[in-house]
Amino acid sequence: MKTSSLLLLTLSLILISFRSDKPAYMLYDRDGQVAGYQEMIETISSADVVFFGELHDNPISHWLEYEVTSDLYGKTGSGLVLGAEMFEADDQLVLDEYLSGRYESDKFEAEVKLWKNYKTDYKLLVEFARKNSLPFIATNIPRRYASMVSRGGFEELDSLTADARMLIAPLPMPYDPELKCYKDMMSMHGMPGMGGKPNENFPKAQAAKDATMAHFIVSNLKQGQTFIHYNGAYHSENYQGIIHYLRLYRPDITVATITTVLQDEIETLHPDNTGLADFIIAVPQTMTRTY
Repeated sequence: MKTSSLLLLTLSLILISFRSDKPAYMLYDRDGQVAGYQEMIETISSADVVFFGELHDNPISHWLEYEVTSDLYGKTGSGLVLGAEMFEADDQLVLDEYLSGRYESDKFEAEVKLWKNYKTDYKLLVEFARKNSLPFIATNIPRRYASMVSRGGFEELDSLTADARMLIAPLPMPYDPELKCYKDMMSMHGMPGMGGKPNENFPKAQAAKDATMAHFIVSNLKQGQTFIHYNGAYHSENYQGIIHYLRLYRPDITVATITTVLQDEIETLHPDNTGLADFIIAVPQTMTRTY
């Protein structure tokens, strides 16, 4: 039997097996080809920054975030840095104190602005950092400042004090309204504004988050380290969002991306989902949600 025929038969048997076993996810490369988990780990471990784009309520995303982090740690050791959209920059002090063992989790959790699914979905990552003495960076802009941008544009940030500006990306923040992720936000999620017009400041608030996350990634990445960042998939899909700003701030940084998508069937990657990231985790649409 020719090699090509044997390969086709093998792939057919694998797909039949998947249909029978009902896998919780399938992993693909950016071209839509089936990828192996270890292949992904080998590829992303050579990058300076790894973006894990999650669906916030998806258990497969959260499970794989931990597994990928653990396996990256196996390769990088103390050179691994963790960071997340889910923590705002003004919580960094409390986060650092907790990671250094100054107090127990009940004190930490009472002080920090935690997402409602922290205990089920993110606590394990924080505890991993604490156990292994790894930095965990609160990268996101404080939500009160993002709200200011959404209300009145970037100009609203000019009134902040010097101390407040330490918690955001440097001003003025560059902004490209033609970037696909922001144009799509205007068309799909535009909030009503004056006279029924879309709120043009809504995607600017998203950009303020992206810029600030990129800023704190760059500020906390040393040569030879690997920074894994957890964020909503939209912040890093199509190599835009945070990555757009990361490349503005540090064009030399190498990036690897993972994203998560939902599909009715996961035996093949839907054409619309190809190219979203270096590796795409396809999860059944019927997968349970964490909240």
